[in-house]
Amino acid sequence: MENRFGVLSRIAGLFSARGYNIESLTVAGVANPGLSRITMVVRCDAQLAAQMLKQVSKLLDVVEALDLTDENCVDRELVLVRVRAPEGKRATLLTEAEIFRARVVTATPENYVFEVTGDSGKVEAFLDVVRVYGIDDMVRTGKVSLHRSLNNGSSSATRHA
Repeated sequence: MENRFGVLSRIAGLFSARGYNIESLTVAGVANPGLSRITMVVRCDAQLAAQMLKQVSKLLDVVEALDLTDENCVDRELVLVRVRAPEGKRATLLTEAEIFRARVVTATPENYVFEVTGDSGKVEAFLDVVRVYGIDDMVRTGKVSLHRSLNNGSSSATRHA
């Protein structure tokens, strides 16, 4: 999409006006400084996804809209999670975190803050492992996706049926 004021609001408004919840929304710049990419995760069927993509494509500032659900893409999320780390379990927690290539961002005598990047399955699996220690807080980004092959699309949507 063109990197202009109000475009995100108009795109999100199309979904909310039809009663669909956007589960994840990420907006960031791309190689071209005049453009931004929106990546959305919305649960809907293929027919609605096609209809919504047509509606989004009609907006003036939208360069291209794609459904990446069945495409050959790389997709990632990031989570920062503060996990309780009692003295007797710290070594075990670090060993388990290493399996997921989780990075310790900060540590205190009471907890660790881990950073994990990966597909949604990896992020969920890591959270399942550390839940037993106690999650004090966490923040999670939305999903971002990129075609593995050359593609100049400027916006993308991932649908989960």
